[in-house]
Amino acid sequence: MKKDETHIKVEEPVADYGSYSYADYLTWEFEGMIELIKGRIFKQTVAPRVNHQRVVGNIFNKLYLFLQGKPCEVFVAPFDVRLPVKSKKHEDVDTVVQPDICVICDPEKIDEFGCVGPPDLIIEILSPGNNKKEITYKYEVYEAAGVKEYWLVHPNECTLLVYTLVNGCYQSSKLLTFGEAVRSKAVDGFTLELDTVFEGIN
Repeated sequence: MKKDETHIKVEEPVADYGSYSYADYLTWEFEGMIELIKGRIFKQTVAPRVNHQRVVGNIFNKLYLFLQGKPCEVFVAPFDVRLPVKSKKHEDVDTVVQPDICVICDPEKIDEFGCVGPPDLIIEILSPGNNKKEITYKYEVYEAAGVKEYWLVHPNECTLLVYTLVNGCYQSSKLLTFGEAVRSKAVDGFTLELDTVFEGIN
């Protein structure tokens, strides 16, 4: 099949913020998954580790079963989440992320491209090479966009940290681990045992 000549292949991330938009993003052809944060390209160069995928599966399974028959939907990466600042037009959106797991309770935010606007809950699983992106860059854009709850999971250390949006700023929980449970404030009634989250981790 002949490649559409309007597409470009970007080989390396570009450091300058504000350089690219979602309109640009839609024309790219990358080998792996990419995200756009404040106009800057972040490229995932290697596949997630086994423990990362186990944790994603464990959490997604519990959320999927819990949300059956409820208005909220859960999605797993790859799934584009656009976080508009000025407008929802593709050329105005400069942040497009692919959270490991996200829950969206407003069906108006879901379109053919994915989600436009902040999900109610975002869950990111740390892995080698993405810690700074998840802890610093994504924390900032999720807080600014109004994501109600952000879970940060460390599969190798078997810990989970919850950031809850209060008056526009994130407040952190204590560090949770085996023998404890997390109760979501963004997804009403959802409680997750951490023993279940880290089941199968070695």
